[in-house]
Amino acid sequence: MEKRIGIVGIVIENLECTERVNAVLHECAGLIVGRMGIPYRERGLSVITLIVDGSNDEISALTGRLGRIAGASVKSMVTKENRPEL
Repeated sequence: MEKRIGIVGIVIENLECTERVNAVLHECAGLIVGRMGIPYRERGLSVITLIVDGSNDEISALTGRLGRIAGASVKSMVTKENRPEL
């Protein structure tokens, strides 16, 4: 399976959905290389950035699941070149 490196940005505008977002991230932990979360208290939201390593389908499935959570906005970017799995 060919893998890609990607970046996923998540903006949590409704902090009540944080638990659901974290549950999805826990279930997909095998794709996540790194994670940074920053609460932006002045704006009442949180921002999470992920570095992911997986197939295009796996990364799309992760962002799709996150994008269906009300109160969370998700955007992603993946490398153009496919990288063979080692």
